[in-house]
Amino acid sequence: MVKLTPDLINQSMQYINPVRDRELDLRGYKIPVIENMGATLDQFDTIDFSDNDIRKLDGFPLLKRLKCLLMNNNRIVRLSDTLVEQVPNLESLILTGNQMQELGDLDPLVHLKSLTTLSLLYNPVTSRPHYRLYLIYKLPQLKLLDFQKIKQKEREEAKALFKSKVGKEIQREIAKKAKTFVPGAGLPSDTPTAKGPSAEDLWKMREAISKASSLEEIERLNRLLQAGQIPGKKAAGNGKGLPRGGEEEEEEAMDTSQATNGN
Repeated sequence: MVKLTPDLINQSMQYINPVRDRELDLRGYKIPVIENMGATLDQFDTIDFSDNDIRKLDGFPLLKRLKCLLMNNNRIVRLSDTLVEQVPNLESLILTGNQMQELGDLDPLVHLKSLTTLSLLYNPVTSRPHYRLYLIYKLPQLKLLDFQKIKQKEREEAKALFKSKVGKEIQREIAKKAKTFVPGAGLPSDTPTAKGPSAEDLWKMREAISKASSLEEIERLNRLLQAGQIPGKKAAGNGKGLPRGGEEEEEEAMDTSQATNGN
C-alpha cells in the first residue's frame, strides 16, 4: 500500500482527457485512504482513483472545480455524510466494482444536486429490492444510472411507489439497514467481487451514450452494456471484443448512428 502524499499527487500524470477535462491520474497505487488532496490546488475537473484499496469515500478538502470521480475497482463500503461539503459540484461518480452493501448507505448522494451520472455496477447493493427505483426517486436529477438512461416512465413509477404507504415503509426499512462504518474494520464480506470495466472502458461507454442520437441506438447500446460488451473495444478473435451476434449488433448501432448524423 502507498500513502497518498503531496509528492505523489504532484508526480502523478496530469492531462486533458477525451472529453476535454483536466484529469489527475492516481490509478493503481493501492492507496488505502484519501488524504492530502489540498495539494491538487483544486485544479482538476476529473480525478481517477481506480484500482486502489480505498474503503471510504471521504477525505477531500473543498474542491469546487471537481466534476467527475472515477473510483472503480476499490473496496468502498461507505460514503462520507459530508461529501457535499467536499465536492459540491460533482456531476459524475463511478463506483463500479466496489463493496457498497445497503441502499441507505447511498443517502449522502442526495445532497449532490449536480450529480447526473452514477454507476454502481458490480456492487452488492445492486441486488437489493427496488434498487434502481429507489435511486431514481432519491436522486431526481440523475440522467444516467449504471450507464442506462433514466426514462420518464421509470421516474413516474419510482414516484408512485415511494410516495405510497408501502413505499414509505420500504424507506424506513432501508434506513434501518444502513450500516455504520468503523475505520479499520474488515469488509462486510471477504468474498472477492467481480472487477468492473477499466477507466478506458468507462470513457468509451460514456462517449457512446453521449453520441447516441436516436432511441433505437440507445436501446442497442444498452443491450451491449448489459451483456458486458464495450462499444468500440477491439480484441483478439473477431477483432472487436464481441461474441458473434454482439459484433453484428454493434455494427448495426454504428450504422444507425451514421445514418442519423448524415441526416
